[in-house]
Amino acid sequence: MNSLRNLGSRSLLDDFFRDLSPGYFVKPLHGDALPAQIKVDIKESDQAYTVHAEIPGVSKEDIHVGLDAGVVTLSAEVKQQDAQTSDEQVLRSERYYGSVSRSFRLPQEIDTGNAKARYENGVLQLSLPKKVQAASRRIAIE
Repeated sequence: MNSLRNLGSRSLLDDFFRDLSPGYFVKPLHGDALPAQIKVDIKESDQAYTVHAEIPGVSKEDIHVGLDAGVVTLSAEVKQQDAQTSDEQVLRSERYYGSVSRSFRLPQEIDTGNAKARYENGVLQLSLPKKVQAASRRIAIE
């Protein structure tokens, strides 16, 4: 077991086939595909959760954040295609389409009205304030 290395989202078969025939599989022209899973860091304070999610190479218009009670859903979609002018003849055209999605549950419900999101340099930052829980109280019996 100690000889196995941590490959993240890659498997041993990926490395085998890449080494066996490196020119056979075509990679996207526009860089690497989306990661197999969105990597997140989640921090908690007394008032809120802060989420940092790595989603490189995606425009902010193609990122969607869903909040439902304590469940956060992140999804991203890439649509890349080559530009062509009218005086050119296309000899080969490659396009890359892909999407990735991830959901996770937070320990406490989120105040969705005050949640904020910011996307900069491939990192999505969410500020998710905790929903104020109603304090329990004793009811007098008449």
